Amino acid sequence: MSEIKEIEELANRIASMRGSTRRIVAIAGPPGSGKSTFADHLNQYLNRERACPAEILAMDGFHYDDMILVPSGLRSRKGAPDTFDVDGLAVTLQRLGADDGRNVAVPVFDRGIEIARAGARIIAASVRVIIVEGNYLLLDDPNWSALRGHFDLTVMLDVSDAILEDRLSERWRTHGFDAAALREKLEDNDLPNARLVKAKSVKADYVIINY
Repeated sequence: MSEIKEIEELANRIASMRGSTRRIVAIAGPPGSGKSTFADHLNQYLNRERACPAEILAMDGFHYDDMILVPSGLRSRKGAPDTFDVDGLAVTLQRLGADDGRNVAVPVFDRGIEIARAGARIIAASVRVIIVEGNYLLLDDPNWSALRGHFDLTVMLDVSDAILEDRLSERWRTHGFDAAALREKLEDNDLPNARLVKAKSVKADYVIINY
């Protein structure tokens, strides 16, 4: 396991892996660790600086719909491991990894309405690197461990608890949560999920500290 400070080093490592087949890179980390931002920066650098066609696949696109979560009593835990279609994610990774010359339609999570839109984006056959980002990609759990066989390289964003709480608090303030609702959201869902990711994820190939 290596600790790196610069996103360029990781991008250069990924670019050096290029062969005739597509590569899949996992970016994992607790909620609030900056996975989406990091994945976006990495994607831009690969495409712009290394002429390496890359695209992002976000785990959030595989959220179960509220039509499933509400009847099952899981709506308040949306974002926990059992609120995702992990098997659907595995199938999509299998299709992407097949690199069979076909475009692949993937879902995208619309945060404005809290709904995943099926087939909302196309990953073209020409893309050589898939950057998968999500909390539980490296979770040491039977329901999630099968994903790891699809990854050529893994990255964990390791962010301090204090930074995570500050970022998560700011996220929910911008969504209009008052102090009581914000504290409930953090204590009942976000922070337990963050602790789970930190305690129960397998070791990654690279670790990024306090991104």
